[in-house]
Amino acid sequence: MNYSSHIQAAKLATLPQWRSQLLFVLLLIGMATMIVRAVYLQSIHHDFLQQKGDARSSRVIEISAHRGMIADRNGEPLAISTPVESISVSSQDLDATKQQVNQLARILGMDINEVQHRLFDTTRNNVYLKRQLPPEQVEKIVKLGIPGVSLRREYRRYYPGGDVTAHLLGFTDVDDNGQEGLELALQNQLSGKAGSQRVIKDLRGHIVEDVTSIRAPKPGSNLMLSIDSKIQYLAYREIKQAVKQHRAQAGSIVVLDAQSGEVLALANWPSFNPNNRAKPNLQVLRNRVVTDQFEPGSTLKPFTVAAALDIGKVTPQTIINTENGVMQVGRHKINDTHQEEVLTVAQVIQKSSNVGAAKIALSLAPETIWQSLNDSGFGTQGGSGFPGEATGKLRDFQKWRPIEQATLSYGHGISVSLLQLARAYTIFANNGELKPVSWLKLDAPVEGKKVYSATTAREILGMLELAVLPGGTAPLAQINGYRVAGKTGTAHKLEGGHYVNRYISSFVGLAPATNPRLVVAVMINEPNNGQYYGGLVAAPVFSNVMGAALRLLNVPNDTQLGNVLMPQSVDFVKEEV
Repeated sequence: MNYSSHIQAAKLATLPQWRSQLLFVLLLIGMATMIVRAVYLQSIHHDFLQQKGDARSSRVIEISAHRGMIADRNGEPLAISTPVESISVSSQDLDATKQQVNQLARILGMDINEVQHRLFDTTRNNVYLKRQLPPEQVEKIVKLGIPGVSLRREYRRYYPGGDVTAHLLGFTDVDDNGQEGLELALQNQLSGKAGSQRVIKDLRGHIVEDVTSIRAPKPGSNLMLSIDSKIQYLAYREIKQAVKQHRAQAGSIVVLDAQSGEVLALANWPSFNPNNRAKPNLQVLRNRVVTDQFEPGSTLKPFTVAAALDIGKVTPQTIINTENGVMQVGRHKINDTHQEEVLTVAQVIQKSSNVGAAKIALSLAPETIWQSLNDSGFGTQGGSGFPGEATGKLRDFQKWRPIEQATLSYGHGISVSLLQLARAYTIFANNGELKPVSWLKLDAPVEGKKVYSATTAREILGMLELAVLPGGTAPLAQINGYRVAGKTGTAHKLEGGHYVNRYISSFVGLAPATNPRLVVAVMINEPNNGQYYGGLVAAPVFSNVMGAALRLLNVPNDTQLGNVLMPQSVDFVKEEV
C-alpha cells in the first residue's frame, strides 16, 4: 500500500458517527411509511384497491337465453335453437399485434379496416366482431390467443323443414328474435330472458373463474302447433307442382281441421329457405295465404244462396229463370258460359250460374246479404294473430248499386284472403257455426259463432256435393272412397281499377261430405299454360291433398271405392268470369 492510500483510509476512519445514525433513521422512517401506507390501503381504503383490481380482472357478461322449441301436433321439431359461438372484443383487455389482426381478418373473411375499427373502438367496452361462426373458424381464432378477444355463447334458430314450412314459421334475426310468421306472432311465449354473470378474466381476456350469477337466464316456452308435418309436406309439394305445371305466378294452399278450426297445413310457392340468413325478395317472403287479398269469384256463391235459404226466400228446389245465360242489369250484362233457360237453386251452385246467383241476390235486401257475408268472416279481422293478416274488403251495403249487389253474389267487388275463405267454409261443416282459426294444438274444439241454421248448412253442403259430380264444375275434385263437397272459383284480376285478362283460379272443398273432417282451400295466381278455370287448375290440387290427408289421418271412407265418376266429354261445365 502506498502513502496516499494510507492517507485516504485514515480519513474514512475518522468520519463522524452521526452520518451512519442518520442513514439508519432514514431507513426506519421509509419502512414505517410503507407499513402505514399498506395498512391504510388494506384496511381503510380497501374499496379503492378492489375497484382497481376488478376493473382489470372482473367482468359482468350476458348469458343468452334459450328460445323455446316449436313442434308440430305430433311433437316433431319445426324450429329449434342450437348453441353457437360468437367473437366479442373487450377494448380494456385487448392486446393484439399487427400480425394477429391480419390473421384474424383473414380467418373471418372481413376487411382489415373493419376489423381494426371494431377491435380498437374505445367508445364501447364490448363489441361483437362476428356472430354465430362455424366451429372450424372458432377453433382457428382460439389458437391465435389474442388477449381481449373471446368467445360468447349464443343460439341460432334452425328449421328442419326448410322451405316447406318457411311462410308458416317465418324466421328470427341474429339476436334470435322473431321477424316473420309465427316466430313473430308467438314472440312473447317463445323468447326467453337473458341472464348475467360476474366472472374473473386473466390477462389474456379468458374467463378463469365464475364468481356469481347476477340473474339466471329464463328459457322461452316450448310450443306445440296445430300443424301436421306430413300434411304440410304434401300440401307444399302439390302447390309447388301445380304452379310449375300451369306456369303460374304463385300458388297458395291451406288445410283446416273442419271441426276445430286448427290449421293443419299452410304453404305457398315460390318459397324460401329460412336457414339462409341472406334475406330473399320481399315478394317471396309474403305469406299469401294470410296477407294477400283477391276476388274469390264463384267460391262466394254458397254464401249468397245460404242467406236466401236461411230467411226462407228460396229452397234448394226453387226454380230460377236464368234467361239462357244472359241477364241485363241497367247498362250492364251478366253472362253464363252455358245457356240454361231455368235452373233450380241447387243447380245454380252445381253449374256455377252467375245469372242465377245475381237473381237470388237481387231478391234480397242489401243488408241481408251484407250481414250474411260479414257474419261469415268477410271484411273483418280474422283474429288469428298472424302478422299482416288481411281483413279483406266488404263495402257498406248502403252504397251498393244494383249491379254491385248482383256481381257481389258471385264474388266480384269483394276481396278476401285464402285463410278467410277456408275458415268461412267451416260453417257448412259445423251445422252453421263459424270456427275460429288456431295455430296451436287444441285439447278440444272451441265453440264458434252461429251464422246459419243447421238445416241451411246441410242444404248448402248437399249443393256443394253436386258441384264435384258430372254436370258440375269440378269433377276433378273427386276422391276415391270419399264423398266431396266443394266450389270452384275463377276471377279476372283487378289491376288499377280495371279487370285484365289474367286470372285467379281457386277451389274450396270439404270431405268426407257426410261428416266433414277437413277443409282445403287452393288458389293459383295467374295460370298461364292454356287453362285457367278453377275446376281444371285448382280442383286437382285439392283432390290430391285432401285424399292423401284423409288417409294419413285414418278417416274412414264414407262411400265405396270406385265412386269417382268423370263426364263422358273432357269439356267440363265451366263458369263465367
